[in-house]
Amino acid sequence: MEPIIRLLGMFNERLVLQQIKGGDRKAFSVLVKQYQKLVFHVVQRIVTRPEDVEDISQEVFIKVYRQLDTFAFESKLATWIARIAYLTAIDYLRKYPSNPTDSTQPVDQLYLTHDTPEQVLIQSDVSSYIQKLIETLPESYRVVLTLYHLEEFSHSEIEQITGMPVGTIKSHLFRARKLLKDRLAISLNQEL
Repeated sequence: MEPIIRLLGMFNERLVLQQIKGGDRKAFSVLVKQYQKLVFHVVQRIVTRPEDVEDISQEVFIKVYRQLDTFAFESKLATWIARIAYLTAIDYLRKYPSNPTDSTQPVDQLYLTHDTPEQVLIQSDVSSYIQKLIETLPESYRVVLTLYHLEEFSHSEIEQITGMPVGTIKSHLFRARKLLKDRLAISLNQEL
C-alpha cells in the first residue's frame, strides 16, 4: 500500500486522503508518519512538558482523522494539520496554564541559566544549546520561528496556521532572531 501512496518517493496527499476516507487504516498511519514531526514541533513550541506534548500530539491526529472531510485542499495539508496542532496546543494552555516564561513575562526579564556557557556547551552540543535558548523565548516567538525556519512555512501559511497578521509574523521573526543573537553574544562574551 505504501508504494502507491508514495509514488517515486513523493507523498501524494490526495491519494492518501482518498484511501483514508475509504477506510484504509494503513493510509492513515502513513499520514501520521509523514506529519508527526511537524505536529510535534508545533506543539512542543507551545507546551513545554514532554508528557503533555505527546498527549496533545496524539489528540491532534485524532482531530485530523475526525475532520478530514472538512479539508478542501484550499491550503497544503501540512498547513491545515499545523493549524490543528497550533489550536489544540493553545486550547491546552488555556485550560492548564503553567509556564511562567510564556508571553506574560517581559522579554528583557527572561534569563537563560545559572550555568556558564562553557558548562552548558559541555553538557550538550551546540544545537541543543540553541534549542534551550529558543525555549526561553515567548511562546509566539517560538511558534513563528519553528514554523518559518524548521518547518519552512511561508509567511502567508503561518498566517493561516496561527491567525496572526503577516506583519506580526515578520515582527516576531525579527525580534526572535535578535533575542537569540543577543543571548548568544552574551554567552560568548561571558565565556571569554
